[in-house]
Amino acid sequence: MARKFLYLIAVCLVLYVGVRLVLTFYAEQLTELTFVPDGPFRDRQALAAKAYDDRRMWIARPGMKPLDDPARWLPPGIRQAPGRLGAEAFFIHPTSYIEKGDWNADLGDATSRERAALFVKAMASPFNASEAIWAPRYRQAAIGAFLTDKPEAERAIDLAYRDVLAAFDVFIRDVPRDRPIVLAGHSQGAFLLRRLLRDRVAGTPLAGRVIAAYVIGWPVSIDHDLPRMGLPACARAGDSGCVLSWLTVADPADTAMLTRAYGRRKGLDGKPVGGSAFLCTNPLTGQQGGSADASQNAGTLVPDFRSGTGELVEHMVPAACAPDHFLHIGPPPKLDLDAYVLPGNNYHVYDMTLFWSNLRSDYERRAAAWQEAHR
Repeated sequence: MARKFLYLIAVCLVLYVGVRLVLTFYAEQLTELTFVPDGPFRDRQALAAKAYDDRRMWIARPGMKPLDDPARWLPPGIRQAPGRLGAEAFFIHPTSYIEKGDWNADLGDATSRERAALFVKAMASPFNASEAIWAPRYRQAAIGAFLTDKPEAERAIDLAYRDVLAAFDVFIRDVPRDRPIVLAGHSQGAFLLRRLLRDRVAGTPLAGRVIAAYVIGWPVSIDHDLPRMGLPACARAGDSGCVLSWLTVADPADTAMLTRAYGRRKGLDGKPVGGSAFLCTNPLTGQQGGSADASQNAGTLVPDFRSGTGELVEHMVPAACAPDHFLHIGPPPKLDLDAYVLPGNNYHVYDMTLFWSNLRSDYERRAAAWQEAHR
């Protein structure tokens, strides 16, 4: 009996080592196999001209009851009332459609809608000192579209972008013209926000109304993106009318898959971005580059995705912009985050929530700077 048990242990060890080796050497291939759609691209008609006049097309927007608006949520212990700043926010949620059955999510897909609302709750809430937050539903590209260079992927992303542009045009139409705005997006939302800044903000009077653009979770190429976005990088904590961006990893970090995904896409100037430096803002200091220890982290939001809530934990997560342009947080923090940490110690899902309190303060500080500059 003891010998059989030892054989069982030996077999389990061999299987464990084998699985680890497969995940180590074939992680990218397995990820593509799991998430990249293998069917044809299914085009959709353009949305109706007034589609975003319908409040059901928004996860968050003015006029909703507070309990129905996930962007108005605040973690326990935060008592600052929403709506204290005379500004309005436009937030593009990250990918919540992780299936491979289609290249784009349908607007009625229940699972992706539920996830999107949770993402808005956790990631748009740092901006809810705004008069209002607008977060549109859109026919987002499947997560697999960002893991391949198939032509179907570009078509899926373009479809998602058309929806976001239509929503943004309604946002700009309805926000008073003398009111400043803040723009934010994470992951796919950040990827689309880059293009939106080029196509709707750069070289227009609207650029003067932007408090800041938080393009988080997708690289902003300093050479190929930033010059076309119409706003400079935020160099200091007190700057306004500028761009912030970071991508978060813990150590030891394996960023090979991330950099390959980055290299698959072209910059806003139409040129390949592979190998080019990208923007790293330190969210603990509000400065471009540099480092800060955990004592400067005023609150990490540890989300509870099952209950749809979370709690703030202070002074746990440091941040440093490293020579590889990623934002490093040192060893994995001793927080209940492991379930959504991606391979390679990639903390992508937590890019914003790791620095929730600092992000909230950063926005309020830049809003005050914008108001001072525009008196």
